[in-house]
Amino acid sequence: MGVPTLQDLPITRGSRVLVRVDHNVPLDEAGHVSDDTRLVESLPTLRALTARGAVVIVLSHLGRPGGTPHPALSLRPVAARLQQLMEAPVSFVPATVGDEAERAVAAAAPGSVVVLENLRFHRGEAANDPAFAEALARLGQFYVNDAFGTAHRAHASTVGLPARLPRAAGLLVERELRALDDLRRGPPRPYWAIVGGAKVADKLTLLEHLLSQVDGLVIGGGMANTFLAATGHSVGASRIEADQLDAARALVQAGGDRLVLPQDVVAARAFAADAARRVVPVDAVGPDEVVMDVGPKTLERLAQVLAGAATVFWNGPLGVFEWPAFAEGTLATARLLARLPARVVVGGGDSGAAVAQAGLSAQFAHVSTGGGAALAYIQGRELPGVAALGEGGGR
Repeated sequence: MGVPTLQDLPITRGSRVLVRVDHNVPLDEAGHVSDDTRLVESLPTLRALTARGAVVIVLSHLGRPGGTPHPALSLRPVAARLQQLMEAPVSFVPATVGDEAERAVAAAAPGSVVVLENLRFHRGEAANDPAFAEALARLGQFYVNDAFGTAHRAHASTVGLPARLPRAAGLLVERELRALDDLRRGPPRPYWAIVGGAKVADKLTLLEHLLSQVDGLVIGGGMANTFLAATGHSVGASRIEADQLDAARALVQAGGDRLVLPQDVVAARAFAADAARRVVPVDAVGPDEVVMDVGPKTLERLAQVLAGAATVFWNGPLGVFEWPAFAEGTLATARLLARLPARVVVGGGDSGAAVAQAGLSAQFAHVSTGGGAALAYIQGRELPGVAALGEGGGR
């Protein structure tokens, strides 16, 4: 992979190891963790380090507090849930750097975990401020990045900090890189991709890259409306990106038969969770209707084209899957992919949430924990947080 891993670090009993994790988890109205998936994903690395007697110092962000403390975004409830999941003692410190954090780390017993307060309570985190990175570095002797979901961010905890300490990828990041490297190097063929989501502008470079690599590309979600409009179909009152119509036409022309668009859709007269729905061909969307999901004929077509696939990459929902009435296209796709003998990689984000909602995560070769990072990586772009692990230096 080109980066050091946990076994490359000379960690012994009492070593202080700073571990950047992605514990940016949802909290319910009572302030409790409502989905601990990201905590569970970090457990193998945390347990491997505590088993070696390390003092594990957990660094994470939560939400977007904008560089100032925000009580509702404290990591205290995250630490409480982590204590329930870990066999080792877990303590929380209401500070990220400074004397209080340093005293807590110095007092921590070997084999225990110390969770520091939200990194983004400090403006120096997003700014990759050298002084903030140096203050973090004073807390530990080694650095481990196990937060693949933030690896595309050049922040103090992902770039500035590893430049100051011996460093390595955690087990989660290692697993992510190995799985996604297989896609970058040229996976077994036929290789198909399914890309959904709201906006063509957000994924245009991904679509262009994939079309140059795959044997077939399926487009769904809200951005399919722009492709349908670009090819002469009416999508009623659905939102389209007028400035992306030419780009969509160019992709359709370049893709030819390899590019698959919806044949039928679920339409509604309002963009609302309880809107009445009807299934119509793509040419029969009413002028006052909006497209909310793909229809059954599109799903049948999807099953046909993917039947012989050896590799499939999927990113993005095919409809408004967070509303049950319009989730079937996305959930049916998850069920279809789970049945295929192909190697299926799910590119995180909403598609990762969809396979989790369907209870099918374990059926796939890999479900990425980093939507934006995964998309950037398979396009061959450098991830600052990964590049920082492979650079020379560190004291």
